[in-house]
Amino acid sequence: MNQFKTMDSTQPKSISVQDIILFRSPPWVLRLTVRNDRSYPRIKIVRAAPLSFSDRFISILDDKDVEIGMIDDLAEVDADTRALIEEELEKRYLTSIVKEIISIQSEYGTSYWEVETDRGRRDFVVQNVSENAQWPGDRRLLLLDVDGNRFDIPDLDALDHRSRKLVENLL
Repeated sequence: MNQFKTMDSTQPKSISVQDIILFRSPPWVLRLTVRNDRSYPRIKIVRAAPLSFSDRFISILDDKDVEIGMIDDLAEVDADTRALIEEELEKRYLTSIVKEIISIQSEYGTSYWEVETDRGRRDFVVQNVSENAQWPGDRRLLLLDVDGNRFDIPDLDALDHRSRKLVENLL
């Protein structure tokens, strides 16, 4: 059973994820109630390991950025709570998922990308690919553009052959 690990000023304690209740009130403020414990009127949801474990180790912070607790695995959270958490994470981590590479042009250490993402067609620029491309997983590529946006290719092998070759030729 997944435990929601909470922190207080004296020592950490664990409670069941079934004992946490997340809700919005008003519609833009996320709140947390821990059954038989206390309520938090304004919280933040962050990933403790955003690149390597995007659905695990989800940290819940209070309004002063002090950790209230951590959810080890989102898969063990009920559907409604998971939907709220995923919505918050999507707002915090504006990472586009690359589905297809339309073109990559490279000139003097700068590459110009045209891609199809989960948010539509995007054009972006990456300077010095060797410094702004990370491999957080075996075949996962994360690109950081000149504006600080992240573009994720979760599995290079899942791209179509043409897209994969464009990336491999650049790297």
